[in-house]
Amino acid sequence: MENRKNKSQSTGLSRRDVLELGALGLAAAMLPGAAFAKDKKLKVAAIFATPIEEPWDNQIHVALQKAEKELGIEYKWSEKVQTADFSRVMREYAQGGYQLVLGDAFAAERESRRTAKQFPKTAWLFGSGAGPAEPNFGVFDNWIHEPAYLSGMIAGKMSKSGTIGAVAAMGIPEVNRLVNAFFAGAKEVNPNIKKKVAFIGSFFDPPKAKEAAVAQIDAGVDVIYAERFGVIEAAVDKKILAISNMSDQSSLGPDTVITGPVWDMYPTVEQAIKLVKAGVFTAQDYGDFSRMAKGGSFLAPYHKFDKMLPADVKDLVEKKKAEILEGNFRVDVDENTPVSD
Repeated sequence: MENRKNKSQSTGLSRRDVLELGALGLAAAMLPGAAFAKDKKLKVAAIFATPIEEPWDNQIHVALQKAEKELGIEYKWSEKVQTADFSRVMREYAQGGYQLVLGDAFAAERESRRTAKQFPKTAWLFGSGAGPAEPNFGVFDNWIHEPAYLSGMIAGKMSKSGTIGAVAAMGIPEVNRLVNAFFAGAKEVNPNIKKKVAFIGSFFDPPKAKEAAVAQIDAGVDVIYAERFGVIEAAVDKKILAISNMSDQSSLGPDTVITGPVWDMYPTVEQAIKLVKAGVFTAQDYGDFSRMAKGGSFLAPYHKFDKMLPADVKDLVEKKKAEILEGNFRVDVDENTPVSD
């Protein structure tokens, strides 16, 4: 995933925390945040590879803005940070006294991990395709395949042509599992559904995404998964139905966007801030906090489609959602690159 513009702007301990608190004890003095003074604001920063309007990074940004208001942190961020600048920006925040730094490190895995080791008193928490690294490099990702599955069920029911599509960033695990879950949901309700898939080779290229979507629509797709920004615009122009991604994007096409998986980063952000303040932040995978059961993901509101979707479709989705939340249904994590039928 890309320079940097510093801007000052506003964004319960779980069972895991309790275990950590009990196990770490006096060792907390050596961990990030151990010297945090309660009468001072926790300084939190974020480093984003893409422009802030890109949905993936924007969801992190929105969660941090919320934390600024509700948890009293001091928040700054840098956007459009290219790989060559990543380490420099990390060092500037660490040397500037920021106790917790978040962001996306997918394109700068080596640089970010190497730099984090140089600042063991800073807590680092990055979107990453790899695991955590001791002592202070935590990771997360957008595990929103569950609401993507529910969205697919809706797409499978609402398609009249029998062909649905998805335009996505690239064939990497983080993207593949969402697209595959979407198609799996559609297959559950319509085993005969056909799929078309296109990858634009970028995390943020709206014109290219729109072009790929138009090609799919011209080929018969009548419900499309806008995994990337730009697809909804094509759906609006061509007057077909769309499923959004990451955030509630109904405003981009009120007559087009039915719903879509929403990633709420606040549970992850809240957990990390609590651990840093308690002086017990450790390298761990925070991915579970993006699951539906943790409140980290959900299906966007139907808005005007609440009255347009058939009752049986909504009932079907609600039943499946309950099964997921109760642990009675597991959406498979399929990270293989999907192909068109």
